[in-house]
Amino acid sequence: MKKLIIAALLIVGMTASAQDQKERPKRTEMEKMTPEQRQERQLKRMTSELGLNEKQQEQMKQLLAEQGAKREKLMEKREATKEEMKEKREASKNKMQDERKVMDDKMKAILTPEQLEKWKSNQEKMRERAGNRMRERMDDRTKDDMEN
Repeated sequence: MKKLIIAALLIVGMTASAQDQKERPKRTEMEKMTPEQRQERQLKRMTSELGLNEKQQEQMKQLLAEQGAKREKLMEKREATKEEMKEKREASKNKMQDERKVMDDKMKAILTPEQLEKWKSNQEKMRERAGNRMRERMDDRTKDDMEN
C-alpha cells in the first residue's frame, strides 16, 4: 500500500514539473527572440500578473525599451573588452616567448652543453610547478564560486 501511494505521488510530481517546463521557453528559444519580442513578452506577462492599465503599459513599454538598449550597449562593450583582453594576452605571450628565446641564446653562449641541459631541465621543472600552482588556484576559485 505504501509503495502504491509513493508511486502515485512520484507520478503526480513528475507530471507537474513537466507541465512547468512546457510553459517556460527554453534558453535557445529565448536567444532566438529579438529584443523587441522579449520586451513584448515581458510586458504581456507583467500586464497579466500586475493588472496594468493602458497608460501603465505604455510607460512600462518605454522603460523596457530603455533597459533593453542599455543592456545591448553593455553586452557590446563586454564583447569589445573580451576581444581587447584576448589581443593583449596574445601580445604578452609573444613578447615572453621572444624574451625567452633571447635568454636561451645568451645562455648557450655562456654555459657548457652539460650546464645548458641542466639549466633547461630546471627551467622546465619550474614551469611545471608554476602550472600546477595555477591549476590549483583555478580549482579553488571554481570551488568557491560553486559554494557561493
